[in-house]
Formats: sequence, structure tokens, C-alpha cells
Amino acid sequence: QVQLVESGGGLVQTGGSLRLSCAVSGRTLSSYSTSWFRQAPGEAREFVAVISYSGIYTYYADSVKGRFKGRFTVSRDNAKNAVYLQMNSLTPEDTAVYYCAALPQEKTSHSYFDSLSEYDYWGQGTQVTVAS
Repeated sequence: QVQLVESGGGLVQTGGSLRLSCAVSGRTLSSYSTSWFRQAPGEAREFVAVISYSGIYTYYADSVKGRFKGRFTVSRDNAKNAVYLQMNSLTPEDTAVYYCAALPQEKTSHSYFDSLSEYDYWGQGTQVTVAS
């Protein structure tokens, strides 16, 4: 069993920054990579990035690298049982509920990353609103 709790969302002006946190707990943490997703109103949930338990491997969504690259950075601190998503240069298009989710570590193919059904556990989400 793994529990994930997101925090750090809020209201920010265009061009601002936020750092989201995902507190991860449970007895099998090393068995999971952790991903960030987001879901804007009326839109499907969208994969953003994944980080392995070791933190060595990270991957950002192919379809949105152009939008995320250089602006979003995923990281983790296992001593604190936390995964982070640093978001810079935010725009209103980044407004969404952001979720973290646990993906079994052995699912390393990119085809798993954006498939919601491959994830075993989800957090409740944190709202990010970017004002224009």
C-alpha cells in the first residue's frame, strides 16, 4: 500500500513559480516510480513527468516537452519521502489540478507513462491557478 498526498498548489500570477510536493508513504516505496499528471477543466488527465525511485531517471511527456522543457523539473528526496514538481514561468494554460501517482518500478517503457490504468495509487490532487 502506498499513500500520496499533494500540496503546494495555489494562485499565482503569470510568470510566477510554484513548487508542488507529493508526500509518499507506505511499506513498498522502492517498488514505485512517481509521476505527475495534470487535469485542466473539461480536459483529459495529462501526463507531465516521471521520476524513478532512485531519482536517476526522469522523463517528460514527449508531446509537451516543448511546453514543459526548461519550465518544469521533477525531483525527489527519499530521505523526506517526497517528490517535487518545480514549475517556473507559469501561464494560464498551466491552470489545472495536479496529481502524483505511483507506477510500478518495472514499468519502464515510455508506453506505460501516460496510461492512467498502469498506475496503482493516486493522490487527491492540488489545484494550481495561474492568473493572467
